[in-house]
Amino acid sequence: MTFEQKHYTPNSGSEKIALLVTKLLKKTLNLFYGGKYARRAMLLETIAAVPGMVAGVFNHLKALRRMKDDGGWIKELLDEADNERMHLMIFLRITQPSIIERALVMLIQFFFVLIYSFVYLLSSKTAHRIVGYFEEEACNSYCEFIEKILDGTVENSPAPAIAIRYYSLQDDAKLLDVLECIRDDEAKHRDKNHDIADAYKNHNLPDHQS
Repeated sequence: MTFEQKHYTPNSGSEKIALLVTKLLKKTLNLFYGGKYARRAMLLETIAAVPGMVAGVFNHLKALRRMKDDGGWIKELLDEADNERMHLMIFLRITQPSIIERALVMLIQFFFVLIYSFVYLLSSKTAHRIVGYFEEEACNSYCEFIEKILDGTVENSPAPAIAIRYYSLQDDAKLLDVLECIRDDEAKHRDKNHDIADAYKNHNLPDHQS
């Protein structure tokens, strides 16, 4: 099945800023990692697992305050965070972070949790739109990774056992199979976060969010 690339065109100042920041972050990572696709993916997944957890916590607290059912949002957001964490676990079987990268992750995570929490409290719509753009770039990055395997630049090594179990792949699955699964996950997160942002934008929210 052909993978579908999608892009949400920004329609407001905040959305344009969100897209610009996303593009700048990707260019910065590309500058540092170049052709080290697995290491770049590993670092990105340490950050990608944050938004779903933050959003899940805020929606959990909101449901408690309002004493209303959450409509399934909390589980969906936490599942997203856990899915991104599993991507990290898979890449840790492919490449290992340096001491500097581990320190960098701790620093980035600290600031990103604070900044994203502030944005979420200020505008949940913008926060989900940001994640939608992050996921668009994640899809683009995995497409690049896959292309490098297809053209022989990157070795199509055997899939890690943890990925075979998680995605219920064949025992002889390759890295290419894993990357296609991860890319599909990112596409689902992309679409879901843009859908949530649209729901906030159009005031088409479930009862617990109204």
